[in-house]
Amino acid sequence: MPLPLPMADADAAADPDAAAVPVKLPRFRGHPEARMEVSAMRRFQAPYPPQLRARIVELARAGRSPESLAKEFEPTATCIRRWIKEADIDDGKRADGITSTERDELTRLRRENRVLREEREILKKAAAWFAQETTKTPSGRSSS
Repeated sequence: MPLPLPMADADAAADPDAAAVPVKLPRFRGHPEARMEVSAMRRFQAPYPPQLRARIVELARAGRSPESLAKEFEPTATCIRRWIKEADIDDGKRADGITSTERDELTRLRRENRVLREEREILKKAAAWFAQETTKTPSGRSSS
């Protein structure tokens, strides 16, 4: 005999004609369906094309509100406000942030710095290993 599905709300349980609404239970990592859900989810929204961003910023500067643009286009009003701020900084109309060029350079330099630190750490470990190998005295026995 199958077990009845739990009802989402107590009023629905009192009404026998109401359709049973299953309660959504959280999945755990070991469940096969959970892996499918996790792999299908994207971690972030893919960036919008630069032409769309530029057009929306243009419309906002022409007097349209970010809220009305958000209703017409997909990005949220907050996202559109951020695009307007970034465009103003890039155009020199604002000085309270870094330009896109500076941000790209900063990202590149941080990545380069991280790689150099990793390389330095590897060289430090290799130098310590070679120093340890050269200070060992031979055992006096030959393997031949």
